[in-house]
Order: sequence, then structure tokens, then C-alpha cells
Amino acid sequence: MTTQATPIRLRPPGNRVDQRAIPWWRWQLVLTAATLAVLLVVPGIFIPPARFWLVLAAIVVVVIAVPLAVLLPLWWYRVHRWEVTGTAVYTRTGYFFQESRIAPMSRIQTVDTERGPLEQRFGLATLIITTASSAGAVTVKGLDGEVAAELAHRLADITKLIPQDAT
Repeated sequence: MTTQATPIRLRPPGNRVDQRAIPWWRWQLVLTAATLAVLLVVPGIFIPPARFWLVLAAIVVVVIAVPLAVLLPLWWYRVHRWEVTGTAVYTRTGYFFQESRIAPMSRIQTVDTERGPLEQRFGLATLIITTASSAGAVTVKGLDGEVAAELAHRLADITKLIPQDAT
């Protein structure tokens, strides 16, 4: 009698990202908008004929950014999901267009964590799972830093036990 491996099927992942991802995403949007506004206002200071239009553009950026910074992180928190099983890593990400991915354990090549300055401030990390896929690495952003480190170790341990080459 031969045993067949259970096929891996695309399905919604079961875990949400950490709730601290909401303010982290908000700060990313606020800092991006503030940088753009400053880049518009500073030339306006030195170019009097363009001052009105540059300051107006900066105001438009801020007016658009405020509701986006309030609403988009809430939406992203509802959409972004992840799950690790004994056979695969499942993710769902996206803003307006959503992407669901499966990374079978047999295809995982490397597992890394990344923590930018803002992520560190919020105690978050990004898990990066490099696979033998032309679609690129699978990333899970907005994880608790300790959860991301634990998952990286767990995935490394699981992939060591899989006899197939991840190429």
C-alpha cells in the first residue's frame, strides 16, 4: 500500500498580524505624507512664483493623507493573514488587490526576520521566507518580534527534516 501526500490547497490563513501593526502602518503613512508635504513646501519658500501651487499641493497631500492614515490600516488589519502548518506557510496580503500565497515547506530555502526602526519602536518584525519560486519571497509583516523569531526558528527546524531539495 502506498501513501500519498495530502495536497496543499489554497485557503484563507487563520492568524491575524499583531494589533500594533495598525499604528505602525499609520505612522508609515503619516511620515510618508509629511515628507512629501515638506518636499513641496521647502521649494515654495525659495520660489515665490510657485509658492501658492506648491503649498496648495502640500495641503492636498495632507488632506488626503489624514483619512487614509485613519482608514487604510484598519482595512489592512482585516485583510492581512498568515499561518504556518507542518506542510506549508500560508499568507494573504494586499491593499486593494489581495494576494494569497502558499509556500510548501519543501520549497523554503531561507527564513529571515527584519526589523526596521519604526518596527522596532512598535515591537514588530517582518518574517521573510525565501522560496524556490519565481514569485519571490513570502513576507509576513506586522508580527510581534518574538513571534517572528520563534517562527523563523520553527520553520528552520521543520525544513531541516524535509528530505527534498528546495530548488
